[in-house]
Amino acid sequence: MSQEQSSSGAVTARVVIVGAGFGGLATAKALAGSEVAVTLIDQHNYHLFVPLLYQVATAALSPADIAEPIRHILSGAPNVNVVMGRVTGIDQGARQVLLADGSGIAYDRLVIATGSTSTYFGHDAWAPHAASLKSLEEARTIRTRVLQAFERAERTQDPAERARLMTIVVVGGGPTGVEMAGSIAELAHHALARDFRHIDPTTARVILVEAGPRLLTAFPEALAAYALGSLERLGVSVMTGQAVQDIDAEGVTLAGRVVPAATVIWGAGVRASPAAGWLGVTPDRNGRIPVEPDLSVTGCPDVFALGDTALIRDAAGEPLPGLAQVAQQQGSHLGRALREALTQGKPLPSFTFQNRGNAAIVGRHAAIFDFGRGRRLKGFPAWLLWAAVHVVLLVDFAQRTRVSLQWLWRYLTYRRGARLITAPPAR
Repeated sequence: MSQEQSSSGAVTARVVIVGAGFGGLATAKALAGSEVAVTLIDQHNYHLFVPLLYQVATAALSPADIAEPIRHILSGAPNVNVVMGRVTGIDQGARQVLLADGSGIAYDRLVIATGSTSTYFGHDAWAPHAASLKSLEEARTIRTRVLQAFERAERTQDPAERARLMTIVVVGGGPTGVEMAGSIAELAHHALARDFRHIDPTTARVILVEAGPRLLTAFPEALAAYALGSLERLGVSVMTGQAVQDIDAEGVTLAGRVVPAATVIWGAGVRASPAAGWLGVTPDRNGRIPVEPDLSVTGCPDVFALGDTALIRDAAGEPLPGLAQVAQQQGSHLGRALREALTQGKPLPSFTFQNRGNAAIVGRHAAIFDFGRGRRLKGFPAWLLWAAVHVVLLVDFAQRTRVSLQWLWRYLTYRRGARLITAPPAR
């Protein structure tokens, strides 16, 4: 059987969504309340607001501020069933999603929205020494390493070791690296400034390394130049044209020179989840699954892919970027389209992305916004807009209230209340 009976006795199509990120959650919300039986699968029980993950890593917010239980979000959607489980494969012949516990979940339509992971470009040995930022666990790891380094610097009597402990290197000059470097500089130079007795946190070095000729290549050069100036005013040392040669427990090697650093943060690259292997399709070099204009996977009937997992091009032939707004728009579009197709027999329309602007925050008063077609914003107005947009995008009213109040408190006092070390002390 490929369909089930609804409570009213009608035959109901089954849609299975893998991944409760922006794309998967938007799809489920668009299908909520319909005569479609929806199953949403995720390996976690929460939806994570990834754009603010760096603020957890730098003690500005707590995990609960940016994560919300999936069941709570969809509690008003009786036709949506939530399953916590890890997907290991897809049996297209049997139309089943295979889970790690050995069970399978049948589907009539399958939506894959499994996001992306960090890539070290073939240098996986760097991973233990350079934490990436794609999950709450990684955010906590970064926060712990940064704070532990200052604690160890407080106790050491060796000036060279103290300098190494108080050096943080961020690799990658995209939005993640820029936002992380600026936030760590503010943490060290302001929030921690009066917390220690034997070290001066304001002397900490924050180094941002980018292999390319400039930062933020997805933004116009004028905005990237403004971001560079803002980072330098925060005390961040920016090194462009510097490819990383090695990362180990002692620090980073650049152009044959070792930069001693106790904390290295990786923000240099992402790769799509392994979903292409589940389907047996050939991905692009970043692991993305080619999809048709209606978001269906090329060569895979009744299977769709969204967000960072999908390769879809805009009118100019360029791949759509891996942004939350892209995944969210795709999910809302596909959910509505599937709802109409399965309940009214309508054909699936093509997806069109509406660019609402690309943004990056650079510090306390500074941000950049690129709306396209020459429309740009920078400085304090851009920072206010960035804050407003991110608060609105949070899924829960309580989260919006908490984050707004914490940002206001930080702005007025320079303090950060989430400076907790939750891992065993380093040896």
